[in-house]
Amino acid sequence: MYTLFLLILSAIISFIVAPIFIKLSYKFGFVDYPNHRKQHAKPMPFSGGISIFVSFVITLIIARPIEPEYIPIILGGGLIVLIGIIDDKYDLKPSIKFIGQLVVITIPVMFGVVIDTITPFGITVDFGIFAIPFTYLWIAVIINAVNLIDGLDGLASGVTVIALASIAVIAILQNNIFVMMISVILIGSTLGVLYYNFYPAKLFLGDNGSMFLGYVLGVLSILGFKNVTFFSILFPIIILGVPFIDITFAAVRRYREGVSLTRADRGHLHHRLQYLGFTHRQSVILLYFMATLFAFASVILYLSTVTGAVLICLLLILSVVIIVEATDLIGSTRRPILRFVKRMFIYMNR
Repeated sequence: MYTLFLLILSAIISFIVAPIFIKLSYKFGFVDYPNHRKQHAKPMPFSGGISIFVSFVITLIIARPIEPEYIPIILGGGLIVLIGIIDDKYDLKPSIKFIGQLVVITIPVMFGVVIDTITPFGITVDFGIFAIPFTYLWIAVIINAVNLIDGLDGLASGVTVIALASIAVIAILQNNIFVMMISVILIGSTLGVLYYNFYPAKLFLGDNGSMFLGYVLGVLSILGFKNVTFFSILFPIIILGVPFIDITFAAVRRYREGVSLTRADRGHLHHRLQYLGFTHRQSVILLYFMATLFAFASVILYLSTVTGAVLICLLLILSVVIIVEATDLIGSTRRPILRFVKRMFIYMNR
């Protein structure tokens, strides 16, 4: 019951503070103005992340007195929200923003939030001197993965809620109360803002919101899964399947085209769905559905035997290939799996 109370409380707080920050954003010009690359037709407040962060911190303080384990999340979260605000307002260079992200990641690393070992197949793998660099890379990738899918109203916030829900479920199964509580509070804080962020949006998450959500997801993925004794590194990857697919194939696509990895384009998964004829709302809901399947698979994977886990991973790989082929995510006309399925369908209907 207390968990439900925290969920509802955080949602109510964010639902109340969001309109306040919307008004303040308009007053101080903290808005995203339309241009040829953007789909919205009027200035939109960037205050989604600020609203989520304020609600999250207030509820966290109400839930439990301030403890040392809060510091990496609150201090790092506050700093990355600040960097996001500056980026939203002044459009920082990608290199400067990335340096800022690395500075923020230093905070949890200093508090011992490090991927030092993983135990796939029951075999302990010690990263040794590579533990800290891998941790920086891991959290940075998740931050930017969530940031990249924030291209449609409600997409990044909704996918994050789904990912957090699966993290909370697995945390309950592990009896990891801290990770469960953080996840539930952030779910509520994000849901309260999602009401205003869903299509047609009244506010945007902004980089301050998407980077904050990505940062907390990155930290939680380490706190929640670093000691899992089977397929430990796969859980957060599967839970964050949609953003991981998008950022991975965005990198492949830009490498093939010989352009900078930081260059913006309209080849992301949500853009591809719109090119295929799906509306804004339909694209978001379809990606919610995909995120839910990945989240559900992660929970099943946690409960599975070795054989079951291998089967789930193979099915997920096949699903990813089909998604990439169906949406033309890397700009290739080769679709071997879909062609095979089509031929089988034709053969069976002869």
